[in-house]
Amino acid sequence: MKENMSIETTAGGALIKIFGVPVLAGAAATGLAFLFMWPKSLKEAAIRFACTLIASAVAGPFLVIAVHSWWPSLFASAGQLAALNGLPPEMGVLFVAAPFLVLAGLPAWWILGGLVLWFERRSGKDLAEIAHDVAAAVKDVREVL
Repeated sequence: MKENMSIETTAGGALIKIFGVPVLAGAAATGLAFLFMWPKSLKEAAIRFACTLIASAVAGPFLVIAVHSWWPSLFASAGQLAALNGLPPEMGVLFVAAPFLVLAGLPAWWILGGLVLWFERRSGKDLAEIAHDVAAAVKDVREVL
C-alpha cells in the first residue's frame, strides 16, 4: 500500500496553510507600500511591516468572507478552475483570497505612516497641545462633511 503524505496531512502543512498565506499577503502588501511611502528609519520600517502583517492576518479573512458573501460564484469558479488544472479546489479559493488579504494589509501601512508623519510634525509639543491639535483636526473634518 502506497502512503500518500501530502502537505495537507502534516502538521507543518496545516500551519503553512493557516499562517503562511496571511504572512505572505502581508509581506506583499508591505512591498507594495514601500513603493509609495518609504519609511524614514529601520525601526519605523519594522513596526510598519509588523502592523501590515497583523492587519492582513486579522482583517484579511473578514474581507474574504465579505467578498465571498457578495460574490460566491467567483470562489466557486476559482475552485472549478483549480480542479480542471489538477489542483485541489481549495487552491482556487486561495488564489482568489490572496489579493484580498494583501488589500487588507495596505491600510495599516498608510495609517501608521500618516500617524508617524502627524506626530513628527508635532514633535516638541506636550500632551495637551497634541490633544488640542486632534480636536482642531476633528472639527475641521466635521465642517467639511
